[in-house]
Amino acid sequence: EAGISEATGYNWKSRYGGMEASDIKKIKDLEDENRRLKQMFADLSLENRALRDVIEKKL
Repeated sequence: EAGISEATGYNWKSRYGGMEASDIKKIKDLEDENRRLKQMFADLSLENRALRDVIEKKL
């Protein structure tokens, strides 16, 4: 009917059913921010590891 599977519809309803549209938007925004922060953490962790390797080689 909506172009999604029944399971997807059920999951969406169980997660967002009964919420206001503004609440759903807040959740989506927080999920996006969380995704960005996780990526930043991963990038900084790699950079930190590379810098530690350089320091170790100099000592």
